[in-house]
Amino acid sequence: MQRISLLLAGFAPAALWGQQDAGTELWRVAATTLPLPPALGTGGAAAFWNPAQPAIAERASLALEVIQTAPTVGASGVLASVRVRVRPLGQVGLVYGRMGIGDLVRTSLSPDPDPGTIPYYTQTLGATWGMALGGGGTALGATLAYQDTRLDAAQSNRWTLDVGARRSFADAVTLAAATHFFSRFATGDAAQELYGGLEVRVWHGPLWGSRAALRGRYGIATAHGFSTDHQFGAGFELGPQFGCDLVVEREGSYGQPGWRAVTGVRVGVGRYRVSFARDFGVNDVGAAYRVGLEGRVP
Repeated sequence: MQRISLLLAGFAPAALWGQQDAGTELWRVAATTLPLPPALGTGGAAAFWNPAQPAIAERASLALEVIQTAPTVGASGVLASVRVRVRPLGQVGLVYGRMGIGDLVRTSLSPDPDPGTIPYYTQTLGATWGMALGGGGTALGATLAYQDTRLDAAQSNRWTLDVGARRSFADAVTLAAATHFFSRFATGDAAQELYGGLEVRVWHGPLWGSRAALRGRYGIATAHGFSTDHQFGAGFELGPQFGCDLVVEREGSYGQPGWRAVTGVRVGVGRYRVSFARDFGVNDVGAAYRVGLEGRVP
């Protein structure tokens, strides 16, 4: 939420905008609704954050997620993904996302708003590929995407190529890493990030007629031009029918780092999975929400 504060502060001074990409900043606002480290996300539209996804047993997967921040921020967006199993290539598909802030008015010397609003949005369309190796314990993926961002009269476009990897050891330990919006070799470019994650199963066993598991998680987001984000979380699973997650993040910024928490639940019903996540908000900014629906075609 420290980054949301930057958005509220008149969209920051020109010197700050010279250090970061306005479109990527909107996607960081969207990431505040993730209840686990981005590198470790699976299912739904998680391929947007890490293209290395576990193999799907069904022929296809379709997902839609809607994001809404507090009225004081006014940001909203949507993520959508379609993945199809194509042997022997693995899984291929499309990911699309759009985030924007509305109701930005123009002002001049008069205290009254000038006619018209300031457009501020970013959208992404990409082709994604993933493949599971070694019996499903290892997954690799890549996404080639086109980024379109507009802030008032300024508009920018670029191509990005992201890669991801995931390795699970007997479902007890999982390591994951991915680039996000990678477009050039640099470790301090605010327009891109590097994600990493570690998940450890701390307990598992039968519970209420299903297989249950409790997992601990740690993740980072770094190489983005300011201090590293650190994510600490836990997740509980009760078979494929229910799961809940919690992450507490020490969020880096250009100024004072801050803390925030996100919680989420997901419920599986047949071939469908519904998810809900809530960021609790900090500094009286208000909460942000994400609602998702995933369906699979047998």
